[in-house]
Amino acid sequence: MAGKTASAPAAHGAAHSAAVSGVGIALFSSAVFGLSGSFAKSLLEAGWTPGSAVAIRMIGAALVLAVPAVIALHGRWHQVRSNWRTIVLFGLIGVAGCQLFYFNAVATLSVGVALLLEFLAPVLIVLWLWLTSRRMPRPATLAGALLSIAGLVLVLDVFGSIKLDPGGVLWGLAAAVCLVIYFFITARHNESLPPLVLAAGGLLVGGVVMLLLGAARVVPMSFSAADVSLAGWSTQWWVPMVGLILFSTVLSYVTGIMAARRLGSKVASFVSLTEVLFAVLWAWLLLGELPAAIQLLGGGLIVAGVVLVRLDELRSQPHLPRAADAVAASGPAGAGT
Repeated sequence: MAGKTASAPAAHGAAHSAAVSGVGIALFSSAVFGLSGSFAKSLLEAGWTPGSAVAIRMIGAALVLAVPAVIALHGRWHQVRSNWRTIVLFGLIGVAGCQLFYFNAVATLSVGVALLLEFLAPVLIVLWLWLTSRRMPRPATLAGALLSIAGLVLVLDVFGSIKLDPGGVLWGLAAAVCLVIYFFITARHNESLPPLVLAAGGLLVGGVVMLLLGAARVVPMSFSAADVSLAGWSTQWWVPMVGLILFSTVLSYVTGIMAARRLGSKVASFVSLTEVLFAVLWAWLLLGELPAAIQLLGGGLIVAGVVLVRLDELRSQPHLPRAADAVAASGPAGAGT
């Protein structure tokens, strides 16, 4: 009995420490995800299409992760066979579907409106958990959701040139649904599937799907070997592509999966809202696009919303952290060994 009593605080402390580290990993993931806009913009301006940039990005990242993923498996290929549905679902919906639907939304909507629709995912997660559990979210969670959405509106400055097309709105909402599924898949704790394997497999599936859609002329594909402009200097096309693959895909997806397993789908999705803020900051540093005061205010609201949701999550179960937190110490870290 004494052993159990003594182990409870230790387990709670370990879970709390894992949760704190999870927030840090999630912020890092958002920061490197946010780099993708600056890298991709230089390629698009040089003649690349979004579909071609995404396809090469995914295939390249899958190849980079192939060796580490094989090492993480330790020869246990049955883990891939037993989880092939999860890998395919992640690649089709969480990777390829999310990107494709977002690009279709951008085709008829402004980038700001399309992003806002896609990043409604955290609110959709709260609503879904509300419907499935039949328990109304606590006031702090609702307040955090409203603050985060208000912050997104300010950061994206969507009121400047809103263009609402019904088809584009539906595509944007479809991207949001795919993002919801992405968070639910990555938040699931699965001791038999290391994060590296899920990321590599999902990116490979997503990349192959994008290439097939390009071959079928569903998604326009155009490549260019012309020099690009990045951070005020001219360089070869492969420089931003390498950055897009290594930083904005390999590091971002792997750390994103690790963070979601530590924090759970709801909190991880809200922390991901900071990606928009990081994207604005990177555009300032690399492209010289200085964020406006209203965007900085919006960033503050996003952070405040994330903090509210996280504090509410911790306060709702003070003695027994949620399952994703409790298994964090041995989950993602242990699975990768």
